[in-house]
Amino acid sequence: MYYLSIFFHILVHQHLLKQNNLRPFLFHSLEWINTLGTIQLEFELFNNSSIVGKLEQILLHVAAEDEAFMAFNQEMDALSLSNERRSALSLPDSHEWSSLEEMPLAGKNINQWMNELDVIAKEVEAELISRDIGCHLVEVLEAVHLVLFGCRGFKRSSILTDSKCSYFHSVLSSRCGSAILISVIYIEVCRRLGLTIMGARVGEDFLIWPQTGNPEELFKVTSGHSLFAVVNGKCVEDPKSRASELTSDSLLGLEIASNRDIIGIALANLIRLHWKRASRLAHGLMLTSPLRNVDNASGKFNEMGTSISPLLRPQDLRLAIMASERLLILQPHNWALRRDHGMMLYFNREYGEAVQELSICMVFAPEEEASVLESFVEKLHLLRLASSWKSFSLV
Repeated sequence: MYYLSIFFHILVHQHLLKQNNLRPFLFHSLEWINTLGTIQLEFELFNNSSIVGKLEQILLHVAAEDEAFMAFNQEMDALSLSNERRSALSLPDSHEWSSLEEMPLAGKNINQWMNELDVIAKEVEAELISRDIGCHLVEVLEAVHLVLFGCRGFKRSSILTDSKCSYFHSVLSSRCGSAILISVIYIEVCRRLGLTIMGARVGEDFLIWPQTGNPEELFKVTSGHSLFAVVNGKCVEDPKSRASELTSDSLLGLEIASNRDIIGIALANLIRLHWKRASRLAHGLMLTSPLRNVDNASGKFNEMGTSISPLLRPQDLRLAIMASERLLILQPHNWALRRDHGMMLYFNREYGEAVQELSICMVFAPEEEASVLESFVEKLHLLRLASSWKSFSLV
């Protein structure tokens, strides 16, 4: 796992940090390791139990890990710049935190971001009181919709390259986010109001609706829209979408998404986001592109690991790998996910780790896919050896 490799990387830099009197750098580097361990433990616990009401906390922890990683990169860049200039580095104020919940995310810690959902729920309650109405299902959902999309101005975005739309705290701040994160906000606000919201994937969309014994009520059209359409947005009324075909009867046949499924969708979106950003300059490059070339001459394969490697942005590639590692904790037997994870490690020149992941993938993959992977892994072994010899010769 990457967590171990970065740990040793930090140990190598510790003496430089101390020599340059950069104790804040050392603290934040080690704090990042603690953050990673906490995140991994959270995911293990989340994977092995039916935790209710932890969606927002897990998503905020994901953001904290990525923020910590990017902060670590910035600090290492500053250290390198300081060494190059051989001059004292002007350090920003150092603010230490004793737990992950205290780590700042865009000016607020995790608990403060979670409190934002409490504030929104109280605004919905105030709206219901101002109307002098009870807690009928339709009235509560209309009030939630008014506060979220009217007063607060939340909106769904289909932009796949904007990280602000893919991290929970950023969506709460900018009020613009992916459909799944807007749905999580909806779910968590309703949970605070005592209303259970169900969810399911339908085609490319993730749809939500309140738990009710009378699903016909969701599809009654009033003021031009059904309650189901009000909750889920335009996709329900788009004739090109499978969501538009749903009825009260077919709704009962959908496979309800668990909290783990919802987190998985959010993580898959992060993988796509960061891979797309990482490969921005390599037009048309797919994670499986090298597999299509596996039957070509071995010389061309070897070149892929050297001079003609695609130009990828290392930080975004690493963030994609980190998101993939988290998702593998939730979906360890997903062979396609493990294949893509192994290919990202290959693109990151972590050939040993790539061989390990792709070898595991072959156990779960269909026979035809396993055959392609086997040929690729055999040649990847050679590339790994060549890389090792090259490193040895430079010592």
